[in-house]
Amino acid sequence: MENYTSDSSDNDSANKTLDFSYLSLDGDSFTKYLEDILINNKKTYDEIENISIHHNHFELFPEPLLKFNNLKTLDISSNGLTVLPDIFKCCNLTTFTARNNNLTNESLPKTFSVNYSCRELNLNGNCFTEFPEQILDLINLKYLYLGGNKITSISRNIGKLSNICRTMMLCSLQILSMGGNALTEIPASVGQLKMLHALVLCDNQIECLPSNITQLKHLKSLLLHKNHLRTLPPEIVLLKNLTELSLRDNPLVVRFVSDMTYNPASLLELAARTIKLHNLKIKKWEIPQTLTAYLESGHRCVNPNCQGVYFDNRVEHIKFVDFCGKYRIPLLQYLCSSKCIQGGSCYDVQLSKSHMMRKVLLG
Repeated sequence: MENYTSDSSDNDSANKTLDFSYLSLDGDSFTKYLEDILINNKKTYDEIENISIHHNHFELFPEPLLKFNNLKTLDISSNGLTVLPDIFKCCNLTTFTARNNNLTNESLPKTFSVNYSCRELNLNGNCFTEFPEQILDLINLKYLYLGGNKITSISRNIGKLSNICRTMMLCSLQILSMGGNALTEIPASVGQLKMLHALVLCDNQIECLPSNITQLKHLKSLLLHKNHLRTLPPEIVLLKNLTELSLRDNPLVVRFVSDMTYNPASLLELAARTIKLHNLKIKKWEIPQTLTAYLESGHRCVNPNCQGVYFDNRVEHIKFVDFCGKYRIPLLQYLCSSKCIQGGSCYDVQLSKSHMMRKVLLG
């Protein structure tokens, strides 16, 4: 029995690989070139597992590629590609890369064949304006790259139960990269991607994050720079494995060094607060049903030294909190009164604005 070495592995991989990159090929020239290569090297379609065909001139997907039934990796980046067939129907690709083409949402088939083998999909630098729902058919996808497009929203079906295979869509996803798009919000369904290690959302137009981001227990990297963030959900401090948090070029720094203007509470709010604070017993039939519902909608002040409640009127206050033992980040608090701020730490009240800015994680 022969010894298995890394060299033999490399040679075996080389024998199963075809590299057509940087050859200025188009559809017609590729067909002839491919046939010559296979004949001269005495190879068959079924022997090939890896093909690199990037930096050529294919506007349409080369049909001969669909003959490689055992293809595992395919890189067709930087070709000006405008149409993509259901490539997962013909072979069990594990890695498909089509960066820097001209693909749009109309370029894809209506659905991809349900695929259990694909682990990595890279569609960076194309022209998508919507999240391609077809990607959700790639059940075991681990690495998804959709950066540098024009996508305005992330699918709300991501992380939800599939009707086809009865498993969570993209439940194995570890990297979701969507920097450089036109996102304005992140759906709560992203919080269902429990295996996520890296979430790249930089260079978008995001104004807030969902509070259930705390469910991403394995998250290590969260890139949020160059957005429109003004606050962060307090739950973010529960991400104990987070080692990289990028916040630079967001308006939150300016917003967080000063509190918002306080508006006086309405008479309704003041009356409701009095009832709650003094625990006054009111029978439901004694007041209109709308007032009963209003009394039940109260929230306790988060200041541990305060027993107050609030309803419609609240004070939004920024508290700088230790995070991961390395940084102090600004988190949004809801308080019942501006007086509750006085019970905060010296970082909340006494630090000058310039000093507080230096405490915000920017990088």
